[in-house]
Amino acid sequence: MQFTLSRTRFDSPVAQLLCAEIQAEYVRRYGGGDETQLGEDDFHPPNGDFIVAFDESGEPAGCGGWRSHEEDAEMKRVYVRESARRQGLASLIVAAVEASAAEAGRKRVILETGPRQPEAVAMYGVLGYAPVTPFGHYACTDGSIHLGKELRSERP
Repeated sequence: MQFTLSRTRFDSPVAQLLCAEIQAEYVRRYGGGDETQLGEDDFHPPNGDFIVAFDESGEPAGCGGWRSHEEDAEMKRVYVRESARRQGLASLIVAAVEASAAEAGRKRVILETGPRQPEAVAMYGVLGYAPVTPFGHYACTDGSIHLGKELRSERP
């Protein structure tokens, strides 16, 4: 299956639909949603970006974005609908988020995930993410996994 990635406003209906699905997934896995505070402007350039993937029929299939966290880009809301899983889409979304962050001059991407998302933990490991100092809302939460990856700048 082919996917098209599109920069999309975080407050758009399609982005909000996918984010609601992510929250439902967190409730299913953890018993509650992600309580990290997100502002409407967090994912707007130049301080962030949000990307939605569409399948061949134009249906939204997944998403991901980044927002500023000091000098880093914090990756948030990486999600792939069940119907599009196991086709490499999550890796494509992560690569697009990384490229966007690098374009904006960020040197590193950081993220938080959890032990009940073993697929995500495994994927991030394969993509070169390694443990970083805990940060953000879940910095002191037992079991919270904090990862990061240095970005290669395309700029001279």
